[in-house]
Amino acid sequence: MIQELESQGAVSKTHSPFNSPIMPVRKSDGEWRLTVDYRGLNEVTPSLSAAVPDMLELQCELESKAERWYATIDIANVFFSIPLAAECRPQFAFTWRAVQYTWKRLPQGWKYSPIICHGLIQAALEKGEALEHLQYINDIIVWGNTAMEMFEKGEKIIQILLEAGFAIKKSKVKVPGGKMARWMESDSH
Repeated sequence: MIQELESQGAVSKTHSPFNSPIMPVRKSDGEWRLTVDYRGLNEVTPSLSAAVPDMLELQCELESKAERWYATIDIANVFFSIPLAAECRPQFAFTWRAVQYTWKRLPQGWKYSPIICHGLIQAALEKGEALEHLQYINDIIVWGNTAMEMFEKGEKIIQILLEAGFAIKKSKVKVPGGKMARWMESDSH
């Protein structure tokens, strides 16, 4: 697990005065996910105003849309696509088999990772002039009165995200009934 993260450029060996405990967790598919217990770090991290929308507000906004067609787009491994500033890396250190590592990418478990992630995706979508959509961290919802309208909005948003350096998880692009949207059938994403 650590070697894979190291080969992906997500972690690197370090020497740091900080260290947080790790808790590998088995995912539903049998793979392992490295989780680091950042509760201690989270307690001493200065406050930052939350810029992530409220789920209830998003649900109400979505319900107010009378459109018939919806699709969800999931950005794959989103935290690992966001570089962590070198000067911040020491505080995210952890130890595995007597070797200390730190994250080179935004770590899961840190209280501000979702806020930073949401803001970067939002900025990319605004810069790319994305059509009307709803966003919650790395999940995007697009809609339209017709399948084609939904498809066109989704294609535009996917292109913006790809150009911004994000990857799209094909298996999690969904339309009603659990079917994959047709724009994900190509291998270009």
